[in-house]
Amino acid sequence: MKILVLNCGSSSIKYKLFEISTKEVLAQGGIEKIGLPGSFLKLTLPTGEKKIIEKDVPEHTTGVQFIFDTLTSAEYGAVKDLSEINAVGHRVVHGGTKFGGSVLIDDAVIAAIEECCDLGPLHNPANLKGIHAVQKLMPNIPQVAVFDTAFHQTMPDYAALYAIPYKYYEKYGIRRYGFHGTSHRYVSKRVCEFLNIPQEGSRIITCHIGNGGSIAAVKDGKCVDTTMGLTPLEGLVMGTRSGDIDGGAILYIMKKEGLTPDEMSNVLNKKSGVMGLFEKSSDMRELEAAVNAGEERAIMTEKMYFYRITKYIGAYAAAMGGVDVILFTGGVGENQVGARAAICAPLEFLGVKIDEEKNKVRGEEAVISTDDSKVKVVVIPTDEELMIASDTADILSKQA
Repeated sequence: MKILVLNCGSSSIKYKLFEISTKEVLAQGGIEKIGLPGSFLKLTLPTGEKKIIEKDVPEHTTGVQFIFDTLTSAEYGAVKDLSEINAVGHRVVHGGTKFGGSVLIDDAVIAAIEECCDLGPLHNPANLKGIHAVQKLMPNIPQVAVFDTAFHQTMPDYAALYAIPYKYYEKYGIRRYGFHGTSHRYVSKRVCEFLNIPQEGSRIITCHIGNGGSIAAVKDGKCVDTTMGLTPLEGLVMGTRSGDIDGGAILYIMKKEGLTPDEMSNVLNKKSGVMGLFEKSSDMRELEAAVNAGEERAIMTEKMYFYRITKYIGAYAAAMGGVDVILFTGGVGENQVGARAAICAPLEFLGVKIDEEKNKVRGEEAVISTDDSKVKVVVIPTDEELMIASDTADILSKQA
């Protein structure tokens, strides 16, 4: 069974084609700068070589057609005909309270995703463009929506709600939803397979850290808390997002600077975090280089970035009555040896001990804690696309 996974952004489309029986990636790539000058498709050949094909892509339907043409082309094709593709799985960022799992897309599902656009204004409209494009170009192919928020719908109400007038939840759905759910679900399941332990009875803290970052407390295979909230702004210090901040501070800045809500949103989401503090870059590799060069602002920024992660790990260990596994994933979590060591160093009181040699791993599955560590510390590279493809195949098999 061949499953195409699409992840549509406002000006981009990423894709992966899987042979789901073997989990083999048959083709992958992405279109950038949709609707802008200089748009192009960048694909990865089976050899690992990257190839760029430039073409004017004014909107998403043209982009999806470009991907279809590439998948069936004589030079770069992975299939002879589009009829070989059994289904399309879509990443959809916000499902609100409407979706606690992945679903086969129909008119009612599309309407519900549209209703969630207020909650995910940057992402849901783009996700819908991908769905509509496939409907237009391949009207009979099954499509499945896999929601970033779905995994976190198991959070209890006392963890999910904000302590503001309850009517705002009733009227507008203001509550904590969480994001990166497909990643947290994949790695929390995969680490149990990797360690050969059951999900039932396990207490796992999954740290998806990169330019965007979130942590989830996963008990018995279900999310009981996560750091992101109504939007991806809450929680950790991120590349350009502030993470946790006093609402009063936001109002104070708005009054002093005369900022509109949209302008303040831009400050918090695009000009804060590592970028706001360090001021030179939001890239953790550049920050790390500046720390090694002894730059004081860089050192402070890195300490804050690590501190927030360590603090949440401690909080979630308390929330679950202990922790069995701490898991690192995402760009920083999978690749930055020093970051993992620094985050775990203050956690010795929990019995966490990092093995310096084992921790030198990058981008591959590994236990990085010592044999006598009371808590297993593990690196598990995430694979959200495989999770989306697997969900799509499961839903298709239930329809058969």
